[in-house]
Amino acid sequence: MGDTTKPLLQARGIYKSFGHVRALRGCDFDIYPGEVVAMIGDNGAGKSTLVKILAGVQPPDNGEIIFDGQPVTLADPTAAQRLGIETVYQDLALAPDLNPAANLFLGREILRPGLLGKLGFLDNAAMVEQTRAAFTSLGAGVQSETVPVASLSGGQRQSIAVSRAATWANRLVIMDEPTAALGVVQSKAVLELIKRVSDQGIAVVIISHNMPEVLEVSDRVEVLRLGERVARFQTGEANMDLLVGAMTGSLVQEDA
Repeated sequence: MGDTTKPLLQARGIYKSFGHVRALRGCDFDIYPGEVVAMIGDNGAGKSTLVKILAGVQPPDNGEIIFDGQPVTLADPTAAQRLGIETVYQDLALAPDLNPAANLFLGREILRPGLLGKLGFLDNAAMVEQTRAAFTSLGAGVQSETVPVASLSGGQRQSIAVSRAATWANRLVIMDEPTAALGVVQSKAVLELIKRVSDQGIAVVIISHNMPEVLEVSDRVEVLRLGERVARFQTGEANMDLLVGAMTGSLVQEDA
């Protein structure tokens, strides 16, 4: 784990507009190594836009992103991945006809050694073995590494997406609504998986509208409203009323 006393990532004064719509208006954000931070806010608060900027999907119009104390330009998702940042979007971006191992290594396939590898033959056995090890390490409850993802439950598919991000990210994982459309038992399993990722020293950002889950899994909560960060709470000092008040504007940070 890196220096936990210094921010891993800082966003400072981030602005982003789409035509006449100002999605972010000088927004700030911070996260430390190994920390789980929930980013909350009403629809239109700017959460998804900020996440896309941090993931390299969209450039900011203005502002600065600092990673490990150095200003960085996240020109595309590959630039973010080179820094050890991976993102799990709400649609999971899994290939349903492929098995979990093929999804884990999608775009990073292992080729067979020797001539067969030069001809493009994949080392499926190696990918299955490493996938099984990754799932075991993270405690991901996946039925099988070799059946099509489409045949698995929503919770298992989410576990695959989170495991894939944690496998390739060594610094930061960003998750957009990781328990949306999941049942109670499946959601609990995904939250446990998030904690295990954090225990490995990887920072985790969660976007969520589920306030009980936010209070259960996060170390800190950052509240966005109308494109700005309006409040930040240590989770142990927060409650539902404080979070909702900050989201709706009925409470300002000084009141908290």
